[in-house]
Amino acid sequence: MNEVRLGIIGIGNMGSGHCNTILKGEVPNLKLTAVADLKENRRQWAKETLPATVSIFETAEELIRSNTCDAVLIATPHYDHPRLVILALEHGLHVMCEKPAGVYTKQVREMNEVAEKYNLVFGMMFNQRTNHVYRKMYELVHNGNYGQIKRVNWIVTDWYRTQAYYNSGGWRATWDGEGGGVLLNQCPHNLDLLQWICGMPCKVQAFCHNGKWHDIEVEDDVTAYLEYPNGATGVFVTTTGDAPGTNRFEITLEKAKLVCENDKLSIYELDINEREYCYTATEGFKKPEGKWVEVETDGENPQHAGVLRAFTDKILNGTPLIAEGTEGIHGLTLSNAMHLSSWLQQPVTIPFDEELFLKHLNQLRSTSKKKDIAQEQTFSTEGTY
Repeated sequence: MNEVRLGIIGIGNMGSGHCNTILKGEVPNLKLTAVADLKENRRQWAKETLPATVSIFETAEELIRSNTCDAVLIATPHYDHPRLVILALEHGLHVMCEKPAGVYTKQVREMNEVAEKYNLVFGMMFNQRTNHVYRKMYELVHNGNYGQIKRVNWIVTDWYRTQAYYNSGGWRATWDGEGGGVLLNQCPHNLDLLQWICGMPCKVQAFCHNGKWHDIEVEDDVTAYLEYPNGATGVFVTTTGDAPGTNRFEITLEKAKLVCENDKLSIYELDINEREYCYTATEGFKKPEGKWVEVETDGENPQHAGVLRAFTDKILNGTPLIAEGTEGIHGLTLSNAMHLSSWLQQPVTIPFDEELFLKHLNQLRSTSKKKDIAQEQTFSTEGTY
């Protein structure tokens, strides 16, 4: 095989964006051969926009069984991700899954168990792992030169969304349709990066405010406190209601502080490890000396195209993925823990009780209201995660 035939399941905002990326030739050796969408208006868009060689199906099942593809990209509403991943794998197809991996860890854990049985490529669309700034942060934290993490702070409040956005789909911002709000829709990339760079916390206490800034069922404002196994602490703050908002990610280590803001990474290096300085300094108020230093990165930021290139190369040549599909459970664990903590109004340890989480989620789903006046439309994904 010297070419991978790809089918895209779900051609809304993200799925149509992936179609355009492939058709523009940004992913060598990846050919779009099929799409599927339950909505007639999206299938009509496909007929009018995509080449005549692309087969169009109404259901994912029809596409998966059509023999038109070697691999599929799943870009449907969240609850369907694990089911469709499993179905595609069972039919011998490689799979790329859009974020999040699912809505609750129990279903994603079951998906991962099935995926381990097949010798097929399974990847997650964690395109922010291709960003040169975050890759550099990962390197600087994991090379050990600056010691252990002491504190993590990420305020990411530049996810502004209007009511029109939430009205754009009947499934959006409902417990039964989407399974969550800003944590599950906008922040999977942030939560993945948080655990990828800093590791998993062992305890979470979160305050999730549902419909605080919009007429929606789910959370649009979150503040979470994190505790790590080594004693480090963290704070994660996010919302879709702030304008202009902030995106500042700080990691304090024993011998440095990393600051990521405005797509730039800065490092303040201490001359001596703070833990050593604390117990050897003779002056009570003097801080350890240090300096801001320039950070060099490779400047590369291939995003979705980079993930798809790695996916294609993995299928054809066995080279590494940007993110294995089984890694999708980690960021979801964080969002589930935050939700559960807020519902219980108490700290939650990780791992948490998955059955208890599902019980509370299903209670919310049982009272979830279907949108009868949803204004179906798509928005450009340019400039988003």
